[in-house]
Amino acid sequence: MDNFFFDFDNTLADSSNVAVLATQRAYTAKGLAMPTREAIVGYMGVPIEVSFAKMATVSLDDAALEDLFTEFRKQYQRAETTGITLFDGMAATIAELNQRGKRLYVVSSKNSVPLQRNLNQVGLGQSFAAISGSDMVAHYKPAPDGVVNLLQRFDLDAAHSVMIGDAKYDIRMGHNAGVATAGAMWGAADPMAVKAEKPTYLLDTPAELLNL
Repeated sequence: MDNFFFDFDNTLADSSNVAVLATQRAYTAKGLAMPTREAIVGYMGVPIEVSFAKMATVSLDDAALEDLFTEFRKQYQRAETTGITLFDGMAATIAELNQRGKRLYVVSSKNSVPLQRNLNQVGLGQSFAAISGSDMVAHYKPAPDGVVNLLQRFDLDAAHSVMIGDAKYDIRMGHNAGVATAGAMWGAADPMAVKAEKPTYLLDTPAELLNL
């Protein structure tokens, strides 16, 4: 493999607690029933523009949803300062892949602004050739847009490319984009759901990426 596409949340870095806390605080602040941790984790990998309406117990119009998104982003920025950490071995693996001349990218369901901020926070701000956030695609995961756009932009060979992610949506996106897929089992909240998507590789540690 020459081209590595990484999800961010719970693939590069452990951010599940931050996402749960920020989501629950946002719903509570807006007088809505607080989603359970299980529900929030189950939607990880899906943009908030899709998941938040589904987790609400009442129907929300566009204005109410935008208000909820804004509150979530505010709560997330408060919580992220201490709650996002790289997985063990990830920094060394990313450094080694770059040393070998591999091309690294991030494809995330979060907006590109907090995505870049989070990469900077964990010390990976300069480690990737480009990022793709939810604001940079026409269709969200599991649609292939995030990967396909980067393949086309950088003239990359799909046959030598792999999408790495902890959720079923990441694996489906990779399949839909025609690239190999790797289940990041070190961060998977639902390992069976990832395995059910039949990824090309199942990896237990970040270091195993060096063998692809």
